[in-house]
Formats: sequence, C-alpha cells, structure tokens
Amino acid sequence: MIDFLIALILDFLIGDPYFLPHPVKLMGNIISFEEKSVRKLAKSNKMLKCFGGSIVLINLILAFLVPYVILKILKNYNLAYHIVNTYFLYTCIAAGCLQREGMKVAKAFEKGIAEARLRLSFIVGRETKNLSESEVIRADVETIAENTSDGVIAPMLYAAIGGAPLAFLYKMVNTMDSMLGYKNEKYLYIGFFPAKTDDVFNFIPARLTGVLMCIASIFRFDAINGLKIMLRDRKNHKSPNCAYPEGAVAGLLKVQLGGDNVYFGEVMKKPKIGDKKRELEIEDVKRTVEIMYRAEILFAIIYFVIGGIFNVSWW
Repeated sequence: MIDFLIALILDFLIGDPYFLPHPVKLMGNIISFEEKSVRKLAKSNKMLKCFGGSIVLINLILAFLVPYVILKILKNYNLAYHIVNTYFLYTCIAAGCLQREGMKVAKAFEKGIAEARLRLSFIVGRETKNLSESEVIRADVETIAENTSDGVIAPMLYAAIGGAPLAFLYKMVNTMDSMLGYKNEKYLYIGFFPAKTDDVFNFIPARLTGVLMCIASIFRFDAINGLKIMLRDRKNHKSPNCAYPEGAVAGLLKVQLGGDNVYFGEVMKKPKIGDKKRELEIEDVKRTVEIMYRAEILFAIIYFVIGGIFNVSWW
C-alpha cells in the first residue's frame, strides 16, 4: 500500500516531467509502428478491422506481461521491487499532468486567444485554431473532466485490483483508443476494436468517477445538481462513458458542456451536457482541477480504509 501512496504523492509533486522516460510514450510508439505496418498489409477494410483486433490482443498481453515479469524477477529484492513498483504505479496516474497542462491553457489567455488555442491543441484531439474563448475553456474543462476518469480514477481502480500490471494494461487500452479510436473515415475500421475495448474497460470507472466527483464536492459545489445532470445527460455523448464525468462537472459547476467539435476537418455533432445557468469562465478550469483532486483523494481514502480493515495486501 505504501507504494501506491508514494506514487500518488510523486504524481502530485512532479507530474510527468518531459525528461523522464514514460511507458505511455513507449506504448504510443508501439501502436504507431503497428498502425503503419498493418495499413501496408491490409487489402480491404474488413482485413484492416481484423488487424485492429489483432493489435488490441497483442498489446493487452504485452502491456500486462512486461511489468508482471519485471516485478516477478524483482520480488526477492525488496528495495528494488518497491522502487520499480512505485515508479510503474506513478506513471499510470496523470492527475499532476492534467492539472499542469489544463492550467497552462487557462494561463495562456494572458497572452491572448491564439496562445490559449495553441496550448489547448497539445492536449485535445479536436481542431482549435478557430475556437472562441468560451469554446477553448469548454474544451479544457471537458478534457480535465473526461481524463479524471481515464487518467486518474480508472488506473487507480485497476491498480487496486491487479497492481501495476493491470494498470499498465488499462493504460495500453486507453492509449490505443486515443490514437486509433476515432469514428472517421481514416480510423473507422482499424479503430473499431480499440474503441470498443476502451468502452468496456471504462464502463465502471467512468460511472465511479462521476459519483466520486459529486460525493467529494458536497459543501463545496452543487453535489445534488451534479448527480442530477450526470444521470439525466449520461447518454448525451457518442461515448457510452464520457458523459458521466463531464455531466457531473457540468452539474457541479452549473454550466453547459458538449456540443459540436471538429476532428481532422470533419464536424462531429454532439449533444449538450448540463444546463447553461451561467457562462463558462476561466476560473472553471481551476474548479474542475479541484473536483478532479477531490475525487482522487476520496478514492484513495476508500482504498486505504478497505485495505486497513480487511488487512488486504494490495500488490
């Protein structure tokens, strides 16, 4: 359990420094190589879809086995084991990175809308060059809200269940979806299985994240409205999962999220989430970061309490 706690503290203190090697970057390189390779081999869309399924299967096995074998080898070397295990867990949690990158967008408004659009383009898949100030803020808030599930609560949950190997497996699922899971002409076939796999793995974490956000925000934000909007608008998204954390944040802050976005030159029609009781403002980015940390801390408390009561040895 101490490895888990140290990992959370490290993430909060230093996030993901660019100079440190990061497993997710390696995962991204592997997926990029696989995509280029299968596109050369595929003779039809059906074959490309099958290759997409093969990529998922190979990468799931790889992502679980590599950390599992490394930790198994180090099991008899106590200090080395805990250092490596802590590092593995730390690299799976992205709250610190989300905070820093999200706030960079908010801070960039001091230099003008063009700088804010540029900063936003580093963390979202949608096109940003023509976004208004309100749309930039909305995209930033949505990204932090959605990734509170993908980048914080989900890896924590899978780490709690199966340690670093299962957390790595989840990160591979999430990375495949972020690189291949777009519903446009280019990725429709190769990204079918990566996107569906991500939907399955995020089914519970997304719902758990929304609930944690609301419970952790009692006496700070409108928790009742957060739950109401989350449940009411849970289907107002092309993803079966994203509307839960986004709906919770929209309700907690009494703002409206969602709407159309442009990806790779194509307009993606999306319904609205939440009620527009007020306009989005830059301060909402900071509030969303606070909601993220509140959910993370609540999950950690539950994790350690359960582990303490039942004397569970969490990996």
